[in-house]
Amino acid sequence: MKDMTKGSILGAIISFSVPMLISSIFQQLYTLVDTYIVSRYLGPDALAGVGATNLLIFLILCIAIGMGTGGGLIIAQCYGNKNFDKLRSTIISMTYIMVLLAAVMSFAGAIYSKKLLVFLKVPENVLDYSVTYIRIILVLSIGTVLYNLTSSILRSVGDSKTPLYALIAASFINIGLDLFFILKLNMGVAGAAYATVISQFISGLVCLFVIIRKRAELGFNGSGTLLPDVETSIPIVKTSLPSTFQSCLIALGGISVQRLINSFGSDVMAGYVAASKVDSLAIQVILSVGNALCVFTGQNMGTGNLPRIKTALKQSRIIMLFSAVIIAICAYTFRFCIVGIFLDADANPLALNTGAQYLSIVGVAYLICAIMQSYQNVIKGAGDVNTCMVAGMTELAGKIIFAYAAAPFLGPLGIWISTPFSWACGCVIPVVRYYSGKWQFKTLT
Repeated sequence: MKDMTKGSILGAIISFSVPMLISSIFQQLYTLVDTYIVSRYLGPDALAGVGATNLLIFLILCIAIGMGTGGGLIIAQCYGNKNFDKLRSTIISMTYIMVLLAAVMSFAGAIYSKKLLVFLKVPENVLDYSVTYIRIILVLSIGTVLYNLTSSILRSVGDSKTPLYALIAASFINIGLDLFFILKLNMGVAGAAYATVISQFISGLVCLFVIIRKRAELGFNGSGTLLPDVETSIPIVKTSLPSTFQSCLIALGGISVQRLINSFGSDVMAGYVAASKVDSLAIQVILSVGNALCVFTGQNMGTGNLPRIKTALKQSRIIMLFSAVIIAICAYTFRFCIVGIFLDADANPLALNTGAQYLSIVGVAYLICAIMQSYQNVIKGAGDVNTCMVAGMTELAGKIIFAYAAAPFLGPLGIWISTPFSWACGCVIPVVRYYSGKWQFKTLT
């Protein structure tokens, strides 16, 4: 556990964000390995089929992610002002809520997977791959929900190392199971899906074990009920809904754009999937520092130390912008080499060029993302979740409008350009809100 309300500001941000960064890299690393194994051993159609499910899976799971984020904001502020009774009650109520959501997501995944994929215009030659993969991921989503719940609790009280260790273990397990299920048992994309859900469940169990071991520090002293109460559950839901809604909006925007990408055929889909996996890995520096800033803000809002939060924003923003410049240079310079790891240039030249084009554009856009993430995470950490929701709506509108307006004239290039455009739209609201000063009067405890 780490108290971020005292000591070096930059030290607290870095010491918290580095384990988060490493854990995120490992999490993205085994998805990259998934992508590599599926592409090399099952072919580009299988890769496109698996990739077509990414945003749909995120849309359904973002409910759990948003609930973990919302509950985590309350936990961070409770931990900051040492309100352990409310902290304990929040953890209990959040657990019940997320277990219920896991059951709902499993049911929805089993019943509606194929209908949603057909709506997204997934091509017939990759549809069976997509249906097989997404059903397994969603029906067995309890592992993902368990990890999001437990890691959110630990990170909110300043422990970013345990989720790191859990993900390192899960990464190696996932890679090993990928190779075993696909190469030895010939399970196809189903093997990749089972490898993912098993490894996620194990990472959740590791975090749960640590929470149980440190239960006294979280207010669990052996007395009191383990049942949820309405008084605690309602604030969790109220705080989580805007965050969940924002995540859903971003996912819906992505799904809408994915539907547009799918209309250009499986080669463009495969190129986008390969490049987006690299994108997901490259952006982790910015996201990790942003998440650290969010937790830092939450804990310091609990003590009312606003000058400390403002200093943290300035220092974090410098780190994020510097990282964005480095990433942008590397993404543009080595775009063909990076995408070529996943795609054969001779067999799939269109897919390779598509992925390289996407990577070069989104790499430069990281500069906008860095500014957006810095201000947005201060606003979110303060508990001003409605502002973040409005920013998400603005980002969604910008992405959909620009992508659909530009694609008929520019083809896939118009879709890629919609990413920096949407980030610019989503950046305006948190920046204006921050300098208005109104976020300073928000609190969740």
